[in-house]
Amino acid sequence: MHALAFTLVFCGAVVHALWNIIAKRGSGGPLFVWAYSTASALIYLPVAIWAVLTTTSAWTPLGMAAVVTSGVLHLGYALALQGGYGKADLSIVYPLARGTGPTLSVIGAIVLLGEPCTVPIVIGTAVVVIGVFTVGVIGHGPGGPISSGIKWGVLTGFFSAAVRLLGVSPIIIDYFGNFVRVVLLTPVAVRNRHSLVEQWRKSAKSILGVAMLIPIPYLLALYAMTLTSVSAIAPARELSMMVGVLFSRFLLDEPNVATRFLGAGMIAVGVATLALG
Repeated sequence: MHALAFTLVFCGAVVHALWNIIAKRGSGGPLFVWAYSTASALIYLPVAIWAVLTTTSAWTPLGMAAVVTSGVLHLGYALALQGGYGKADLSIVYPLARGTGPTLSVIGAIVLLGEPCTVPIVIGTAVVVIGVFTVGVIGHGPGGPISSGIKWGVLTGFFSAAVRLLGVSPIIIDYFGNFVRVVLLTPVAVRNRHSLVEQWRKSAKSILGVAMLIPIPYLLALYAMTLTSVSAIAPARELSMMVGVLFSRFLLDEPNVATRFLGAGMIAVGVATLALG
């Protein structure tokens, strides 16, 4: 891989893991999602205007339907992620959310779009499943926050997979995903406006941190794709899983990180193998 492209992708992986750490530290819930989505929409408005002026495919009837659908799915993704972070460790939820999305999208492409099932896809899927088992099951009981973390992580991965299958520009998806989140959650914010003020008072730094960092991995990956092949970029982005687990140890002091780091590494290898398919 081109050295600059790898540097961009690695920085994107670090940023992706970092905003998830910030989101984990935030108070979570729909009001938190509304607040950071609104802030991000305002911060990145100039980028969105540029994307709208330079992208034509998103404004066909099919493209617009995909943008709206992706926005709704992004809302599900955001709420599922916050739900998971409220119930379990980041080192469980984050790798599962990050790794199951690509796996489910490949399976969906095979089942729904009739794409061929190759040997790398079979091997990659098996490795991801083993990695998921390692992250969420080995050394832990079947109930409690571990079980909740697995459920929420896989649910988040499902929403991520659905967005991937839509195939719209990441910039358009990210920005208008924010916009749809704001629209759909505004009634909740209005009904709970007093709680929203308290949310801002308690979590302003987390809200602004997530709002500013969320789009950056997409932007870095898009630029990296101009320097090397997409097939090289996609698996490299999954380094964020391992970075996230390391962050969870040093920034959140979470337990059992060695086992979860091993599982996250397996998931990353599995996703990289899927890319070869």
